[in-house]
Amino acid sequence: MRKRKVFLTGGSRGIGLAICQLLKKEGYHIIAPTREVLDLKSNVLIDEYIRKNRNQNFDILIHNAGVNYPQWIDEMLDSNIEETIQVNLLAPIRLVRGFVGGMKKNKWGRIVNVSSIFGIVARGKQILYSATKHGLNGITKAMALELARYNILVNSVCPGFTRTDLMVKRNSLLKIAEFEKDIPLGRLAKPEEIAELVAFLISDRNTYITGATIVIDGGFTCK
Repeated sequence: MRKRKVFLTGGSRGIGLAICQLLKKEGYHIIAPTREVLDLKSNVLIDEYIRKNRNQNFDILIHNAGVNYPQWIDEMLDSNIEETIQVNLLAPIRLVRGFVGGMKKNKWGRIVNVSSIFGIVARGKQILYSATKHGLNGITKAMALELARYNILVNSVCPGFTRTDLMVKRNSLLKIAEFEKDIPLGRLAKPEEIAELVAFLISDRNTYITGATIVIDGGFTCK
């Protein structure tokens, strides 16, 4: 049996890098374009990438790339509004539109949208991010309904606070400790834990989970 071919965005660091590393160990063939190769901020460049790679016949699509500009609503910049919607919401739609044809033809496919707990709950300064992640979860459900007849399973993974390099860079030790106090398990997630969930959802072991919004947050959203 040939290796399953995975297309992954946002694979250079954090959760995306952990996914790449785990899937390589499990024998998948990974294509994870860098920003220089695929700029998700440009629909023209997205469509150009799709045209050049349409014959790749990806079996699995994982949309992990995302941007977040925390701002109060009266401080939002137009450029941040447009980029957040473009990268977090419109790019995944265009990529699925461009690459789903091979999955439909093969009557097999897996799509995972890496969303966020802020696609489930909300907090201050997260209007843009929360809006796009709620939207991504809605897209997941609609795609799951539309693509089920082709044996294509579509799910969202919603990580909570995760110990990535970006998390550590953006937050002080005191702030991270505050996050951990709010998490019932008392710690941040490891990127590898999120990767394990994604690996299950795209595997042949998953035969019946589709349209799900799966929270992996150490119990944060239970409160």
